[in-house]
Amino acid sequence: MAGAFTNIVFGFLRCYLLLAVAGAAAAGRVGGYGQTQLATFVWAGQGLLAVVLLWGWTELAERIRTGDVVGDLLRPVAPVSSYLATDLGRAGYALLARFLPVVLVGPMVFAVYLPHRWPTVPLFAVSVLLAVVICFGCRYLVNATAYWLHDIRGSMILWTLLSGLGAGLYFPLRFLPTAVLVPLWLFTPLPSILQAPLDVLVERDPAPVQFGLVGIQAVWAAVILLACRVVQRRAERRLVVQGG
Repeated sequence: MAGAFTNIVFGFLRCYLLLAVAGAAAAGRVGGYGQTQLATFVWAGQGLLAVVLLWGWTELAERIRTGDVVGDLLRPVAPVSSYLATDLGRAGYALLARFLPVVLVGPMVFAVYLPHRWPTVPLFAVSVLLAVVICFGCRYLVNATAYWLHDIRGSMILWTLLSGLGAGLYFPLRFLPTAVLVPLWLFTPLPSILQAPLDVLVERDPAPVQFGLVGIQAVWAAVILLACRVVQRRAERRLVVQGG
């Protein structure tokens, strides 16, 4: 309840700020978004923040620090698959407990944009699922640095700084110049965590581009999960060499 209330408060602040920017722009549009699209972008983004769980997960790092991770390695299910299944269950609960309350409050105060194309809603659902997988993989890799560093505070601070900015949490990434936006989208998974599903929802682009954004997410999800498995195997080898 406290988390949903906090997201709603920040939703008001972000929405008023972005609407002020759009109001000062020509024709009330900025970065290709209309005012109603920006309102939907903000409120859906505030709800998705808890679904993808951008920050705050340190369970794996803590189990590595205490040595309890050895118990994970004895289970018949690989740690990456086990933690991913748990995270998907958590995301499903967050959709009901954290996403719905936030997106229901926004339209009571602001005029929001509703999708006009029928494929948008199922495409948005797929996009959110891929965003959850990508964000889980990134958090897993950050936690896995504990195998080598033992203390992940530095890694976590770096992730917190980069993820909020690169995922489009603070402002839509379409506000950035193309020379910055395209490399950020193609060479990092960060825009696929929040920016991509939100752009799909507000129909910022034509339908083929919407499908392209989800396709990029699918590629990043596969790459990130593969990276998690490679890192986990190297970490297990390190534990064996050290007699763990």
